[in-house]
Amino acid sequence: MLFANLAIADGVSSLRDFFNNTSSMRAQFNQVVNDKQGRKEQEVEGTMQLQRPNKFRWDYKKPYEQQIVSDGKQVFLFDADLQQVTIRELSKALGSSPAALLAGGEAVEKSFTLKNATRKDGLTWVLALPKDKDSGFERVLLGFKAQELRKMEMYDSFNHVTHITFSEVERNPSLQDATFLFTTPKDADVVGE
Repeated sequence: MLFANLAIADGVSSLRDFFNNTSSMRAQFNQVVNDKQGRKEQEVEGTMQLQRPNKFRWDYKKPYEQQIVSDGKQVFLFDADLQQVTIRELSKALGSSPAALLAGGEAVEKSFTLKNATRKDGLTWVLALPKDKDSGFERVLLGFKAQELRKMEMYDSFNHVTHITFSEVERNPSLQDATFLFTTPKDADVVGE
């Protein structure tokens, strides 16, 4: 009876807790992309913010500047070097994408098959398998610690692995609506998909 009040941590429960009890999130992130041989192809840093449902902002700061912003209806991808904005409808941009896992509504289990995963790194992991075979991703792993999202790994159909490590995680911060509004810079080219 001593252990009756202790919750058993598993990845699927951690992800459900994240969806049920996290309406917004802000964090720093480090993102590393490895090729199929495990060689580092890219490393970037920045900040991310999300607010449910379907609003998010990823600001990539180093080594190049890029923004991905969703206002809940459209997704804007701004590449500062190219001075180009790509606009997509949210429904086409999300679906079974990793962004849908974090900022999506309650339909996560409609788009993904969820399974517990085990690693010996002190995190509680969940494996998310996209039900849509054209999602571009074969699988996504999310690692939690003390009910906070700490890591995300995305395996794409080209055998590349994207590792995202979150730090300075704030759960349910008060975020302004303006955070998720994108204003196209004057000199930027706009491309619709």
